[in-house]
Amino acid sequence: MRLIVTRPAAQAQAWVQALQQLGVDACALPLLGIEAVGDVAPLQADWQRLDQLALVMFVSANAVQHFFTARPPGAHWPTQVLAGSTGPGTTAALRAAGVPHIEQPAPDEGQFDSEALWRQLRNRPWTGRRVLIVRGEEGRSWLADTLRDAGAQVATCVAYRRVAPHLSSAEQALMQAALQHPGGHRWLFSSSEAVAQLRSLAPQAQWGRSAALASHPRIAQAAKDIGFGQVETVAPDPQAVARALGVG
Repeated sequence: MRLIVTRPAAQAQAWVQALQQLGVDACALPLLGIEAVGDVAPLQADWQRLDQLALVMFVSANAVQHFFTARPPGAHWPTQVLAGSTGPGTTAALRAAGVPHIEQPAPDEGQFDSEALWRQLRNRPWTGRRVLIVRGEEGRSWLADTLRDAGAQVATCVAYRRVAPHLSSAEQALMQAALQHPGGHRWLFSSSEAVAQLRSLAPQAQWGRSAALASHPRIAQAAKDIGFGQVETVAPDPQAVARALGVG
């Protein structure tokens, strides 16, 4: 059974390596491209205001990477400012960037998302507090709306954009092999956008005999919506994925 990792290229390679070390026959087929925004001036302005904020929430590791890449010379993360993360990958990126105080979903949460993060944040006093959400060009507004309802002043900044993938000939061959031999492949989805890109890349494909693992129920539903016959939700952790495949 070959597992196809569909995360953006930078994250996909790390996942493939971790899964292979666990004994999974994993390979990368990135279904999303990630690009920096053209104008970093708004991000640099947000860096200058960080010390006025109570919370900076990052929607993904890509948000962390591109926000810190835009850091102006001499700017530093204020030690008193809390960072919010929705999952292990984002938390790891924040720690690598040197952020000392991070709030994330509890380890025993069934899933990692904005709702799980809010359960860790909701008992804090938010009235009048300023919050920044660092995200891509598109995304859910649930946490921003919830924080506003709790009295916070919430702003957002766009740190990156998602673009259609440019598949190499080897990646195109891998996709065709998965279509022709679905029993020998399984897909690993970490975003609904990746599922949508797969549908765009293979609009006539029949996925009824294909199986997938998805890191969130919403993503699992997206895979079911394009016709995947078998979809299982799994935590976004290589060891959890290996266990779901019966490896190790």
